[in-house]
Amino acid sequence: MASIAACSTPATPGEVPTPPVRSQAPAVALAGQPSENLSAALARALRPAAGRGETRLALAVRDLNCVHRDVASYRGDASFNTASISKVNILAALLLQAQDEGRRLTGEERRAAELMIETSDNDAADWLWRVIGEREGLDAANERLGLSSTQGGPGGHWGLTTTTAEDQIRLLQSIFPASSAHSARTRQGLQPASRAFIRTLMRDITEGQDWGVSAASSRWSLKNGWVQRSATGLWVINSIGLVTVDGHRYLISALSSGNPSKRRGISLIERAVRAAIGTAGTHVRRKPTGAHTRRPAGLPLLDPGLAPCAARPPHPGRRVWRSWWEDTDVIAPCGRPR
Repeated sequence: MASIAACSTPATPGEVPTPPVRSQAPAVALAGQPSENLSAALARALRPAAGRGETRLALAVRDLNCVHRDVASYRGDASFNTASISKVNILAALLLQAQDEGRRLTGEERRAAELMIETSDNDAADWLWRVIGEREGLDAANERLGLSSTQGGPGGHWGLTTTTAEDQIRLLQSIFPASSAHSARTRQGLQPASRAFIRTLMRDITEGQDWGVSAASSRWSLKNGWVQRSATGLWVINSIGLVTVDGHRYLISALSSGNPSKRRGISLIERAVRAAIGTAGTHVRRKPTGAHTRRPAGLPLLDPGLAPCAARPPHPGRRVWRSWWEDTDVIAPCGRPR
């Protein structure tokens, strides 16, 4: 299990240098070396937030501004059902297939993708799941993206796809590369326009579904998943995405199962996200120009309350992007679960 090493950021703004990629390596690989002390620090930070009884929690986080770009994980290799976070994976698979065919998405595919991500529409996901070839198509895409511990759900059950917190970071890395070198077109991975399309949709999540990793910042891109298991009555609650805190961009995936209610599952995920980002921030050695390394006063390590937006910074406004393929800096508003 990799963990966050003390992160030294460049003294001047600029792209993080990219190590050479071996030809036989997966398109996206986790970076970083293990550090027992920092793994323990993450475990200590998450212990107060960790579930009890049948509740299980796993989390992984990566600071994209860190020179070493290490990934920290807490139970990062534990397997969970995805619920609706698999919709990001379905869209990535669809875009890879379109790239291979040398075409753009059709109008019908684009509209279904928008509904699937922005409003978590299940009918749109059912249709796109069939378009990509269901489990076989998803698994083929994930082999290219380096998701070695994710398996598509059986038959039409995309929500029963199994994954790990570390694999979800791999998926996010394919969408939010650390540097322009990773942004270049590659044979195996997502092309820049494909990544920009996914990012655009993940920034425009409908109000009421924008909880989760957004608890750490008002600047976020995300997708959440939630489902009540019929056999047990317990809830799967997951959240993946990117947040910007103190000038640092963090990829984060938080997975949970066995929650007694949706509301308590959301509270668990949001407390864990805040704890993880707070821990990551303490391992920044030197701040980049114009950024602050301390956590904001309004962002505690743990928020014992159940109000998902209670500790978020004020919403500074929102700017509309010019077109779907342009990666503009959109600040999304804070919303509460319905």
